[in-house]
Amino acid sequence: MPLHIKTIDCSQGDAARQFAELREKLSPQGNVVSEAGRQRTIELFGAPLTPQQVVEKICQDVRSRGLEALLEYTRKLDRKELTAQTLRVSKQELSAAHAQADPKFLETIRRIRENVLEFQQAILSSDVVIRRVVDNARVELRQRYLPLKRVGICVPGGAAAYPSTVLMTAVPAQAAGVPEIAVVVPPTQYGAYNSDLLATCHELGITEVYRIGGAQAVAALAYGVEGLPRVDKIVGPGNLFVALAKRHVFGEVDIDSIAGPSEVIVLADESANPAYVASDLISQAEHSPGSAVLITWHPPLMAAVQQELERQLERLERGDLARQSLEDYGALILARGEEEAARLTDELATEHLHISTKNPDELLNKVQNAGAIFMGHYTPVALGDYVAGPSHVLPTGGTARFANGLCANDFLKRSSVIRYNREALALDADAVRMIADKEGLTAHRASVDIRLQD
Repeated sequence: MPLHIKTIDCSQGDAARQFAELREKLSPQGNVVSEAGRQRTIELFGAPLTPQQVVEKICQDVRSRGLEALLEYTRKLDRKELTAQTLRVSKQELSAAHAQADPKFLETIRRIRENVLEFQQAILSSDVVIRRVVDNARVELRQRYLPLKRVGICVPGGAAAYPSTVLMTAVPAQAAGVPEIAVVVPPTQYGAYNSDLLATCHELGITEVYRIGGAQAVAALAYGVEGLPRVDKIVGPGNLFVALAKRHVFGEVDIDSIAGPSEVIVLADESANPAYVASDLISQAEHSPGSAVLITWHPPLMAAVQQELERQLERLERGDLARQSLEDYGALILARGEEEAARLTDELATEHLHISTKNPDELLNKVQNAGAIFMGHYTPVALGDYVAGPSHVLPTGGTARFANGLCANDFLKRSSVIRYNREALALDADAVRMIADKEGLTAHRASVDIRLQD
Protein backbone atom coordinates (compact mmCIF):
# COMPACT_ATOMS: atom_id res chain seq x y z
CA MET A 1 0.00 0.00 0.00
CA PRO A 2 1.56 3.37 -1.01
CA LEU A 3 2.19 5.88 1.76
CA HIS A 4 0.63 9.30 1.15
CA ILE A 5 2.96 11.50 3.17
CA LYS A 6 3.30 15.24 2.60
CA THR A 7 6.43 16.27 0.68
CA ILE A 8 7.67 19.86 0.62
CA ASP A 9 10.34 21.12 -1.77
CA CYS A 10 11.61 24.45 -0.44
CA SER A 11 12.68 25.53 -3.95
CA GLN A 12 9.04 25.57 -5.08
CA GLY A 13 6.77 28.62 -4.86
CA ASP A 14 4.16 27.16 -2.51
CA ALA A 15 6.66 25.71 -0.03
CA ALA A 16 6.17 28.51 2.51
CA ARG A 17 2.41 27.95 2.52
CA GLN A 18 2.78 24.19 2.91
CA PHE A 19 5.27 24.60 5.75
CA ALA A 20 2.97 27.07 7.53
CA GLU A 21 0.11 24.57 7.25
CA LEU A 22 2.31 21.84 8.73
CA ARG A 23 3.38 24.07 11.60
CA GLU A 24 -0.25 24.94 12.37
CA LYS A 25 -1.26 21.28 12.28
CA LEU A 26 1.43 20.45 14.84
CA SER A 27 0.10 23.11 17.23
CA PRO A 28 -3.36 21.75 18.17
CA GLN A 29 -5.75 24.21 19.75
CA GLY A 30 -7.43 21.65 21.97
CA ASN A 31 -11.04 21.88 20.85
CA VAL A 32 -11.08 19.53 17.86
CA VAL A 33 -13.21 16.45 18.54
CA SER A 34 -14.35 13.54 16.38
CA GLU A 35 -18.03 12.89 15.69
CA ALA A 36 -17.87 9.80 17.92
CA GLY A 37 -16.37 11.93 20.67
CA ARG A 38 -19.08 14.54 20.18
CA GLN A 39 -21.82 11.94 20.55
CA ARG A 40 -20.16 10.50 23.65
CA THR A 41 -20.03 13.99 25.17
CA ILE A 42 -23.74 14.51 24.51
CA GLU A 43 -24.48 11.13 26.08
CA LEU A 44 -22.52 11.95 29.24
CA PHE A 45 -23.15 15.68 29.66
CA GLY A 46 -26.38 16.30 27.76
CA ALA A 47 -24.79 18.84 25.40
CA PRO A 48 -22.10 18.91 22.66
CA LEU A 49 -19.46 20.46 24.91
CA THR A 50 -15.98 21.20 23.63
CA PRO A 51 -13.10 19.33 25.30
CA GLN A 52 -12.22 22.53 27.16
CA GLN A 53 -15.78 22.84 28.49
CA VAL A 54 -15.77 19.16 29.51
CA VAL A 55 -12.56 19.67 31.45
CA GLU A 56 -13.84 22.80 33.18
CA LYS A 57 -17.00 20.99 34.30
CA ILE A 58 -15.11 17.95 35.58
CA CYS A 59 -12.60 20.07 37.49
CA GLN A 60 -15.31 22.22 39.05
CA ASP A 61 -17.31 19.16 40.10
CA VAL A 62 -14.29 17.48 41.71
CA ARG A 63 -13.36 20.72 43.45
CA SER A 64 -16.84 21.25 44.88
CA ARG A 65 -17.97 17.64 45.54
CA GLY A 66 -14.62 15.93 46.12
CA LEU A 67 -14.46 12.15 46.30
CA GLU A 68 -18.11 11.70 45.33
CA ALA A 69 -17.52 13.44 41.98
CA LEU A 70 -14.22 11.64 41.42
CA LEU A 71 -15.82 8.22 41.83
CA GLU A 72 -18.78 9.30 39.70
CA TYR A 73 -16.60 10.34 36.77
CA THR A 74 -14.51 7.19 37.11
CA ARG A 75 -17.72 5.19 36.78
CA LYS A 76 -19.00 7.22 33.80
CA LEU A 77 -15.80 7.73 31.84
CA ASP A 78 -13.71 4.68 32.74
CA ARG A 79 -16.63 2.34 33.44
CA LYS A 80 -15.06 1.24 36.72
CA GLU A 81 -17.00 1.00 39.97
CA LEU A 82 -14.53 2.07 42.67
CA THR A 83 -14.98 3.00 46.30
CA ALA A 84 -13.02 5.05 48.80
CA GLN A 85 -11.36 1.78 49.86
CA THR A 86 -10.44 0.51 46.36
CA LEU A 87 -9.39 3.84 44.85
CA ARG A 88 -5.83 3.41 46.11
CA VAL A 89 -3.71 0.42 45.16
CA SER A 90 -2.88 -1.37 48.40
CA LYS A 91 0.65 -2.04 49.63
CA GLN A 92 -0.11 -5.75 49.37
CA GLU A 93 -1.00 -5.41 45.68
CA LEU A 94 2.18 -3.45 44.97
CA SER A 95 4.27 -6.01 46.84
CA ALA A 96 2.60 -8.94 45.09
CA ALA A 97 3.17 -7.42 41.64
CA HIS A 98 6.83 -6.93 42.49
CA ALA A 99 7.21 -10.49 43.76
CA GLN A 100 5.68 -11.90 40.56
CA ALA A 101 7.65 -9.69 38.16
CA ASP A 102 10.22 -11.09 35.74
CA PRO A 103 13.63 -10.74 37.48
CA LYS A 104 15.18 -9.54 34.20
CA PHE A 105 12.54 -6.82 33.96
CA LEU A 106 13.31 -5.65 37.51
CA GLU A 107 17.03 -5.73 36.75
CA THR A 108 16.38 -3.49 33.73
CA ILE A 109 14.33 -1.10 35.86
CA ARG A 110 17.19 -0.85 38.37
CA ARG A 111 19.71 -0.19 35.62
CA ILE A 112 17.58 2.56 34.09
CA ARG A 113 16.96 4.08 37.51
CA GLU A 114 20.70 4.32 38.11
CA ASN A 115 21.22 6.00 34.72
CA VAL A 116 18.46 8.53 35.36
CA LEU A 117 19.54 9.16 38.95
CA GLU A 118 23.18 9.69 37.94
CA PHE A 119 22.25 12.30 35.33
CA GLN A 120 19.62 14.07 37.42
CA GLN A 121 21.84 14.34 40.50
CA ALA A 122 24.69 15.67 38.35
CA ILE A 123 22.59 18.59 37.08
CA LEU A 124 20.85 19.31 40.40
CA SER A 125 21.13 22.91 41.58
CA SER A 126 22.70 23.50 44.98
CA ASP A 127 22.85 26.44 47.40
CA VAL A 128 25.00 29.40 46.40
CA VAL A 129 26.39 31.86 48.95
CA ILE A 130 27.96 35.25 48.20
CA ARG A 131 29.59 37.29 50.98
CA ARG A 132 30.61 40.94 50.71
CA VAL A 133 32.86 42.23 53.47
CA VAL A 134 34.12 45.83 53.67
CA ASP A 135 35.74 46.58 57.02
CA ASN A 136 32.95 45.86 59.52
CA ALA A 137 30.17 45.91 56.89
CA ARG A 138 28.99 42.40 56.16
CA VAL A 139 26.43 41.19 53.60
CA GLU A 140 25.51 37.56 53.00
CA LEU A 141 23.38 36.57 50.01
CA ARG A 142 22.20 33.02 49.58
CA GLN A 143 20.11 31.13 47.05
CA ARG A 144 18.47 28.29 48.94
CA TYR A 145 17.02 25.22 47.21
CA LEU A 146 14.56 22.89 48.91
CA PRO A 147 12.52 20.05 47.37
CA LEU A 148 8.79 20.36 46.91
CA LYS A 149 6.94 18.46 49.62
CA ARG A 150 4.40 16.62 47.49
CA VAL A 151 4.23 15.84 43.77
CA GLY A 152 1.59 14.16 41.60
CA ILE A 153 2.54 12.07 38.57
CA CYS A 154 0.16 11.28 35.71
CA VAL A 155 0.90 8.00 33.95
CA PRO A 156 -1.07 7.06 30.81
CA GLY A 157 -2.74 3.67 30.59
CA GLY A 158 -5.18 3.69 27.71
CA ALA A 159 -3.45 1.95 24.80
CA ALA A 160 -0.27 0.63 26.43
CA ALA A 161 1.51 0.31 29.79
CA TYR A 162 4.23 2.88 30.49
CA PRO A 163 6.64 1.92 33.28
CA SER A 164 9.11 4.21 31.49
CA THR A 165 6.97 7.22 32.38
CA VAL A 166 7.13 6.29 36.07
CA LEU A 167 10.93 6.17 35.80
CA MET A 168 11.26 9.41 33.86
CA THR A 169 9.07 11.39 36.26
CA ALA A 170 9.50 9.83 39.69
CA VAL A 171 13.28 9.37 39.62
CA PRO A 172 14.01 13.07 38.86
CA ALA A 173 11.66 13.96 41.75
CA GLN A 174 13.49 11.52 44.01
CA ALA A 175 16.84 12.96 42.90
CA ALA A 176 15.58 16.35 44.06
CA GLY A 177 14.54 14.89 47.44
CA VAL A 178 10.74 15.07 47.11
CA PRO A 179 9.42 13.09 50.10
CA GLU A 180 5.86 12.39 48.87
CA ILE A 181 5.02 11.14 45.37
CA ALA A 182 1.46 10.25 44.34
CA VAL A 183 0.96 8.36 41.06
CA VAL A 184 -2.39 8.44 39.26
CA VAL A 185 -3.02 5.93 36.48
CA PRO A 186 -6.28 4.95 34.75
CA PRO A 187 -8.13 1.87 36.05
CA THR A 188 -7.31 -0.24 32.97
CA GLN A 189 -5.35 -3.38 32.09
CA TYR A 190 -2.52 -1.12 30.93
CA GLY A 191 -2.79 1.17 33.93
CA ALA A 192 -3.55 0.48 37.58
CA TYR A 193 -4.18 -3.22 36.86
CA ASN A 194 -0.89 -3.71 35.02
CA SER A 195 1.52 -5.77 37.12
CA ASP A 196 4.69 -4.46 35.43
CA LEU A 197 3.70 -0.87 36.14
CA LEU A 198 2.83 -1.67 39.76
CA ALA A 199 6.10 -3.60 40.16
CA THR A 200 8.00 -0.57 38.86
CA CYS A 201 6.32 1.68 41.42
CA HIS A 202 7.21 -0.75 44.21
CA GLU A 203 10.81 -1.04 43.00
CA LEU A 204 11.14 2.77 43.13
CA GLY A 205 9.66 2.92 46.62
CA ILE A 206 6.41 4.59 45.53
CA THR A 207 3.60 3.63 47.88
CA GLU A 208 0.84 6.01 46.72
CA VAL A 209 -0.77 4.74 43.50
CA TYR A 210 -4.37 5.66 42.67
CA ARG A 211 -6.73 4.09 40.12
CA ILE A 212 -7.83 7.30 38.43
CA GLY A 213 -7.11 8.95 35.09
CA GLY A 214 -8.19 11.77 32.83
CA ALA A 215 -9.19 15.26 33.87
CA GLN A 216 -10.73 13.94 37.09
CA ALA A 217 -7.34 12.62 38.23
CA VAL A 218 -5.68 15.97 37.57
CA ALA A 219 -8.43 17.75 39.51
CA ALA A 220 -8.09 15.36 42.44
CA LEU A 221 -4.34 15.99 42.59
CA ALA A 222 -4.78 19.75 42.34
CA TYR A 223 -7.59 20.22 44.84
CA GLY A 224 -7.33 17.14 47.01
CA VAL A 225 -10.16 14.76 47.90
CA GLU A 226 -10.84 12.48 50.83
CA GLY A 227 -7.96 10.00 51.02
CA LEU A 228 -5.85 11.86 48.44
CA PRO A 229 -4.22 15.07 49.73
CA ARG A 230 -3.52 17.80 47.20
CA VAL A 231 -0.06 18.12 45.67
CA ASP A 232 2.25 21.06 44.95
CA LYS A 233 3.04 20.11 41.35
CA ILE A 234 1.60 17.81 38.66
CA VAL A 235 3.84 16.25 36.02
CA GLY A 236 3.58 13.59 33.36
CA PRO A 237 1.94 13.07 29.96
CA GLY A 238 -1.63 12.21 29.05
CA ASN A 239 -4.34 12.62 26.46
CA LEU A 240 -5.96 15.89 25.37
CA PHE A 241 -8.21 16.00 28.44
CA VAL A 242 -5.26 15.55 30.80
CA ALA A 243 -3.37 18.32 29.02
CA LEU A 244 -6.33 20.72 29.17
CA ALA A 245 -6.97 19.86 32.82
CA LYS A 246 -3.35 20.62 33.71
CA ARG A 247 -3.70 23.98 32.01
CA HIS A 248 -6.95 24.62 33.91
CA VAL A 249 -5.50 23.93 37.37
CA PHE A 250 -2.20 25.76 36.77
CA GLY A 251 -1.93 28.48 39.38
CA GLU A 252 -3.63 26.30 41.95
CA VAL A 253 -0.62 24.01 41.54
CA ASP A 254 2.46 24.06 39.34
CA ILE A 255 2.66 21.84 36.25
CA ASP A 256 5.48 20.66 34.02
CA SER A 257 3.96 21.46 30.62
CA ILE A 258 0.87 21.10 28.46
CA ALA A 259 2.00 18.18 26.35
CA GLY A 260 0.62 17.24 22.96
CA PRO A 261 1.33 14.33 20.59
CA SER A 262 4.89 12.99 20.37
CA GLU A 263 7.15 14.57 17.72
CA VAL A 264 10.45 14.01 15.98
CA ILE A 265 12.46 15.82 13.34
CA VAL A 266 15.28 13.94 11.66
CA LEU A 267 17.92 16.23 10.16
CA ALA A 268 19.84 14.05 7.71
CA ASP A 269 22.46 14.35 4.99
CA GLU A 270 23.90 11.96 2.39
CA SER A 271 25.66 9.92 5.08
CA ALA A 272 22.37 8.85 6.69
CA ASN A 273 21.08 5.31 6.24
CA PRO A 274 17.53 5.52 4.80
CA ALA A 275 16.47 2.46 6.81
CA TYR A 276 17.63 4.09 10.04
CA VAL A 277 15.86 7.35 9.21
CA ALA A 278 12.62 5.57 8.35
CA SER A 279 12.72 3.63 11.62
CA ASP A 280 13.20 6.88 13.57
CA LEU A 281 10.18 8.44 11.90
CA ILE A 282 7.99 5.38 12.46
CA SER A 283 9.03 5.04 16.11
CA GLN A 284 7.38 8.36 16.95
CA ALA A 285 4.49 7.98 14.52
CA GLU A 286 3.45 4.73 16.22
CA HIS A 287 2.37 6.73 19.28
CA SER A 288 -0.68 7.52 17.12
CA PRO A 289 -1.01 10.41 17.05
CA GLY A 290 2.63 11.23 16.57
CA SER A 291 4.41 13.64 14.26
CA ALA A 292 7.48 12.61 12.26
CA VAL A 293 9.32 14.97 9.87
CA LEU A 294 12.44 14.45 7.77
CA ILE A 295 14.39 17.55 6.76
CA THR A 296 17.26 17.00 4.34
CA TRP A 297 19.13 18.83 1.59
CA HIS A 298 20.08 15.57 -0.17
CA PRO A 299 17.33 14.79 -2.76
CA PRO A 300 18.08 11.05 -3.19
CA LEU A 301 17.48 10.51 0.53
CA MET A 302 13.86 11.65 0.23
CA ALA A 303 12.94 8.90 -2.24
CA ALA A 304 14.95 6.26 -0.40
CA VAL A 305 13.29 7.08 2.93
CA GLN A 306 9.83 6.98 1.34
CA GLN A 307 10.55 3.46 0.05
CA GLU A 308 11.88 2.36 3.43
CA LEU A 309 8.82 3.74 5.20
CA GLU A 310 6.50 1.71 2.99
CA ARG A 311 8.61 -1.43 3.41
CA GLN A 312 8.90 -1.19 7.21
CA LEU A 313 5.28 -0.24 7.80
CA GLU A 314 4.14 -3.46 6.17
CA ARG A 315 5.93 -5.65 8.71
CA LEU A 316 5.38 -3.73 11.96
CA GLU A 317 2.69 -4.70 14.45
CA ARG A 318 1.55 -1.07 14.83
CA GLY A 319 2.21 -0.28 11.18
CA ASP A 320 -1.35 0.78 10.41
CA LEU A 321 -1.40 3.24 13.32
CA ALA A 322 2.00 4.64 12.33
CA ARG A 323 0.90 4.95 8.70
CA GLN A 324 -2.11 7.03 9.69
CA SER A 325 0.06 9.34 11.81
CA LEU A 326 2.61 9.78 9.02
CA GLU A 327 -0.14 10.69 6.56
CA ASP A 328 -1.85 13.06 9.01
CA TYR A 329 1.13 14.65 10.77
CA GLY A 330 4.26 13.64 8.86
CA ALA A 331 6.32 15.32 6.15
CA LEU A 332 9.42 14.89 4.02
CA ILE A 333 11.02 18.31 3.50
CA LEU A 334 13.76 19.09 0.98
CA ALA A 335 15.71 22.16 2.12
CA ARG A 336 18.12 24.17 -0.03
CA GLY A 337 21.04 23.59 2.31
CA GLU A 338 22.10 23.13 5.93
CA GLU A 339 21.28 26.72 6.91
CA GLU A 340 17.69 26.47 5.72
CA ALA A 341 17.30 23.04 7.29
CA ALA A 342 18.42 24.42 10.65
CA ARG A 343 16.08 27.43 10.32
CA LEU A 344 13.07 25.22 9.54
CA THR A 345 13.92 22.99 12.49
CA ASP A 346 13.97 26.00 14.82
CA GLU A 347 10.61 27.18 13.49
CA LEU A 348 8.99 23.83 14.24
CA ALA A 349 10.71 23.71 17.68
CA THR A 350 10.21 19.98 18.00
CA GLU A 351 10.09 17.65 21.00
CA HIS A 352 12.80 15.28 19.67
CA LEU A 353 15.52 16.23 17.18
CA HIS A 354 17.74 13.55 15.67
CA ILE A 355 20.77 14.96 13.83
CA SER A 356 21.78 12.09 11.56
CA THR A 357 24.68 13.65 9.65
CA LYS A 358 28.40 13.00 9.18
CA ASN A 359 29.23 15.96 11.44
CA PRO A 360 26.32 16.40 13.86
CA ASP A 361 28.19 18.79 16.19
CA GLU A 362 28.53 21.32 13.39
CA LEU A 363 24.78 21.31 12.77
CA LEU A 364 23.99 21.32 16.49
CA ASN A 365 25.55 24.77 16.78
CA LYS A 366 23.03 26.09 14.25
CA VAL A 367 19.92 24.84 16.08
CA GLN A 368 18.42 26.22 19.29
CA ASN A 369 14.86 24.95 19.65
CA ALA A 370 14.39 21.28 20.59
CA GLY A 371 13.37 19.40 23.71
CA ALA A 372 15.96 16.62 23.40
CA ILE A 373 18.66 16.25 20.74
CA PHE A 374 20.07 12.92 19.55
CA MET A 375 23.46 12.98 17.84
CA GLY A 376 24.74 10.74 15.07
CA HIS A 377 23.57 7.63 13.28
CA TYR A 378 23.56 5.34 16.33
CA THR A 379 21.53 7.40 18.81
CA PRO A 380 17.85 6.65 18.12
CA VAL A 381 15.21 8.53 20.11
CA ALA A 382 14.24 5.29 21.85
CA LEU A 383 17.41 5.61 23.95
CA GLY A 384 16.11 8.88 25.38
CA ASP A 385 12.63 7.44 25.82
CA TYR A 386 13.83 4.53 27.90
CA VAL A 387 17.37 4.38 29.21
CA ALA A 388 19.82 7.26 28.67
CA GLY A 389 19.15 9.48 31.71
CA PRO A 390 17.43 12.76 30.77
CA SER A 391 13.64 12.65 31.26
CA HIS A 392 11.47 11.86 28.27
CA VAL A 393 8.85 14.39 29.42
CA LEU A 394 9.56 17.12 26.86
CA PRO A 395 7.95 20.23 25.32
CA THR A 396 5.73 19.63 22.27
CA GLY A 397 3.63 21.65 19.83
CA GLY A 398 6.33 24.23 19.13
CA THR A 399 6.79 25.11 22.81
CA ALA A 400 10.46 24.12 22.73
CA ARG A 401 10.99 27.75 21.67
CA PHE A 402 10.67 28.65 25.37
CA ALA A 403 9.99 25.48 27.39
CA ASN A 404 12.35 22.82 28.71
CA GLY A 405 12.23 19.11 29.37
CA LEU A 406 11.46 17.90 32.86
CA CYS A 407 14.45 17.52 35.19
CA ALA A 408 15.28 17.26 38.89
CA ASN A 409 15.57 21.04 39.20
CA ASP A 410 11.86 21.37 38.36
CA PHE A 411 11.09 19.77 41.72
CA LEU A 412 13.04 22.35 43.70
CA LYS A 413 11.67 25.46 45.39
CA ARG A 414 14.23 28.25 45.50
CA SER A 415 14.33 31.21 47.88
CA SER A 416 16.79 34.05 48.25
CA VAL A 417 18.12 34.59 51.81
CA ILE A 418 19.54 38.06 52.54
CA ARG A 419 21.45 39.13 55.64
CA TYR A 420 22.94 42.64 56.42
CA ASN A 421 24.51 44.01 59.57
CA ARG A 422 24.13 47.70 60.60
CA GLU A 423 27.36 48.81 58.93
CA ALA A 424 26.37 47.21 55.63
CA LEU A 425 22.92 48.80 55.82
CA ALA A 426 24.59 52.21 56.21
CA LEU A 427 26.66 51.63 53.05
CA ASP A 428 23.58 50.83 50.90
CA ALA A 429 21.18 53.27 52.59
CA ASP A 430 21.63 56.12 50.11
CA ALA A 431 20.84 53.80 47.18
CA VAL A 432 17.60 52.71 48.89
CA ARG A 433 16.67 56.34 49.64
CA MET A 434 17.28 57.40 46.04
CA ILE A 435 15.08 54.72 44.48
CA ALA A 436 12.40 55.08 47.18
CA ASP A 437 12.21 58.83 46.57
CA LYS A 438 11.98 58.32 42.78
CA GLU A 439 9.13 55.82 43.24
CA GLY A 440 7.37 57.82 45.96
CA LEU A 441 7.47 54.94 48.45
CA THR A 442 8.33 56.92 51.57
CA ALA A 443 7.82 54.02 53.97
CA HIS A 444 10.60 52.13 52.19
CA ARG A 445 12.97 55.04 52.92
CA ALA A 446 11.72 55.28 56.50
CA SER A 447 12.38 51.58 57.16
CA VAL A 448 16.06 52.29 56.49
CA ASP A 449 16.27 55.67 58.25
CA ILE A 450 14.73 54.37 61.49
CA ARG A 451 17.49 51.80 61.82
CA LEU A 452 20.29 54.32 61.30
CA GLN A 453 19.17 56.99 63.75
CA ASP A 454 21.75 57.75 66.46
